[in-house]
Amino acid sequence: MNETDETQGGHLDATRRYYDEFADRYDDARGGRIPGGYHDLIDDLELGFLERYAANKSVLEIGCGTGLLLTRVLRFADSAQGVDLSPGMLEKARARGLSVVEGSATALPFDDATFEVSCSFKVLAHVREIRAALSEMVRVLRPGGVAVAEFYNPWSLRALAKRLGPAGAISNRTNEDAVHTRFDSPRQVRALLPPGTQIIGSRGVRIVTPAARALGLPLVGTLLSQAERRLCDGPLGRFGGFWIAAIQKPG
Repeated sequence: MNETDETQGGHLDATRRYYDEFADRYDDARGGRIPGGYHDLIDDLELGFLERYAANKSVLEIGCGTGLLLTRVLRFADSAQGVDLSPGMLEKARARGLSVVEGSATALPFDDATFEVSCSFKVLAHVREIRAALSEMVRVLRPGGVAVAEFYNPWSLRALAKRLGPAGAISNRTNEDAVHTRFDSPRQVRALLPPGTQIIGSRGVRIVTPAARALGLPLVGTLLSQAERRLCDGPLGRFGGFWIAAIQKPG
């Protein structure tokens, strides 16, 4: 094992430990537990975009976590499987009856051309070898398939808040800064694409919401939620804190 392999191995181990710990409370504010909540708005906008490409298709979710999104993907996809690095997260997903396996985004445990659509939300930002992860998302697709990939966008209010504010806590002993986090602008993402692929659509999520807790404020939260839904596919989408690209594999 060379130095690069050792560094990558340490990165994966740290990420696995982080999400194993996070698994205990990951669902606390999700899945409708907080009506009109921040996380549910983000999930709705992510899945609404994915459905454009994944309706009645075979889907792989990379970084499926506890399976909250994967459960909803099954409502419009023909089939859906998940892969995640964290055994703790996968335990929760299997309890939901989902088809999931353990594996890394940079070495997916699936054959070439297995799925019609691959997707990944809030995961690629924590992958150091991002080019390898994107190549894997495309490798497992059939010709003409689409990879729906989400990135943390440095051109956003969310990125500004992350730079200025303290790291959020995932438990009483661990903060978000315990795991590697990267920010890639829409322009930078285009430079990272695997050869021959092209972006055929995009969506910006969390464009005007300055902080997650703002959505919990009376009236303000309603107005922000409406604005996010109206702006996500327009020109201002490039300034979304989460920028999603639909990347097509050559046919």
